[in-house]
Amino acid sequence: MAGSSRRSLVLVVLVLLGCGFLGVLFAQKNAPEPSADSDSEVRDSLKQFTQVYQMVEQNYAEPVSADKAIYNGAIPGMLHLLDPHSTFFDPKSYALLREDQRGKYYGVGMQVGPRNNKVIVIAPFVGSPAYRADIRPGDIIIAVDGKPTDNLSTTDVADMLKGPKGTQVKISMLREGSDKALDFALIRDEIPRFSVDLHFMLRPGIGYMHVSSFSETTEHEVGEALDQMGDLKGLILDLRQNPGGLLNEGVGVADKFLRKGQLIVSHHGRSSPEKRYFATHGNNGKDYPLVVLVNRGTASAAEIVSGAIQDHDRGLIAGETTFGKGLVQTVYPLTENTGLALTTAKYYTPSGRLIQRDYSNVSLYDYYYNREGEENNANHEVKLTDGGRTVYGGGGINPDVKIPPQKSNKFEEQLLQHYAFFNFSKHYMVNHHPTKALEVDDALLQEFRKFMDEEKIPYTEAELLENSDWVRASIKSEIFVAAFGQEEGLKVRAEADQEILKGLELLPQARALTDNARKVIAERSAASAASVAR
Repeated sequence: MAGSSRRSLVLVVLVLLGCGFLGVLFAQKNAPEPSADSDSEVRDSLKQFTQVYQMVEQNYAEPVSADKAIYNGAIPGMLHLLDPHSTFFDPKSYALLREDQRGKYYGVGMQVGPRNNKVIVIAPFVGSPAYRADIRPGDIIIAVDGKPTDNLSTTDVADMLKGPKGTQVKISMLREGSDKALDFALIRDEIPRFSVDLHFMLRPGIGYMHVSSFSETTEHEVGEALDQMGDLKGLILDLRQNPGGLLNEGVGVADKFLRKGQLIVSHHGRSSPEKRYFATHGNNGKDYPLVVLVNRGTASAAEIVSGAIQDHDRGLIAGETTFGKGLVQTVYPLTENTGLALTTAKYYTPSGRLIQRDYSNVSLYDYYYNREGEENNANHEVKLTDGGRTVYGGGGINPDVKIPPQKSNKFEEQLLQHYAFFNFSKHYMVNHHPTKALEVDDALLQEFRKFMDEEKIPYTEAELLENSDWVRASIKSEIFVAAFGQEEGLKVRAEADQEILKGLELLPQARALTDNARKVIAERSAASAASVAR
């Protein structure tokens, strides 16, 4: 305990000192030297912190965990006073951060989740060790390497499944239709985390692509997806629920849709000079109509892409106002496999917009989850796009066309709460071998009714009729996940997604937007040239 306490105290002192020194490290050469008085104030503050912690450790009613007090208390508390996005990563969260950034990890390759106090397989990833071993959605994980999973969380089980590449892990499963447990001995492998988790031709010549995050491989993945879709006549770029990620990857993705030389984003901070990022390759004249879908979960690097496309009138932004994160964090590795993500700059869209939402006098919970009334209270700065359209900063990227999010009704929520479609697909797969020609006809719908009756899931015929399209699409999607993998199930959902279908309708408007901007810019250039000639 004493050793751990001393290590934690050393770490918090390093973080406190680091926050002070980072400004000096990146300051301009003519920045004033810290005064002796300020050094003395820092030393006094650190001394007081140490005294308070030691008093707590010695006298608190229960034993004090140094890691909990420092990692979860002192350091996050200090950083959250600065802004909502500066944060400290303990060894576990830092490892997960690096895993997300790299876009890969080592394990068996399956998504797991909780069901009825058990940890089950949601879906194996196509091509992974779990997929090759024929592990199926709905399988219940009862033991890993002989250790029962009773009372373990989903995270605990997921951590047990991970490990060095080439090592073996033994998994025991229960499966519907099998009388005894099934044992699997899998060899862990590198599992890619694709940020382009779905792309396909939605209509002849019209592509669809969903980008879930911005990791070290995103620019490459987007390029590959565009190449595979070939000669496009239009594209729906779906950035809904994309929380962002690496700045350079966002710049690289935007580069693929803009003209060479166009500004993508700029950023600067108190101690860092302005840096401007331009399209270095460009789209090679591929100016097909582009609709970008966004919502409240679209943030950070995803907003950089959306903002650049909107400011250059390259495409139509549709959906909800985005999250509004205009702060840039630099991640600094610290001791003991920990890291500090510190806000070092603010970024600006090509028109000069800062889209960061106001976080003063707002709790962390309200900042992330409660945004009612913000749009009316935001201090919107007014800017112009290349084509002269008015756009606003100060609170996310406002869509050109608002699409209200799909809201589930009571009947839909009830079926989802009972995992009706997931459990039905698991039941269905025991006696069926579907092909991709499967359609949810009246016979299959009747089988679903019978299943709900057996599971005592309440419903009425009127509810089934009123929500028929949604029910059929949900049944088909879950069966496709179980039979052909997660991507095929996502494709079924995308084809029935009302916001994506609205995006299809907006493609002509996106074409008109780009054409009009090109015309305005040409007229402006001609007028400027004529003025110079005079």
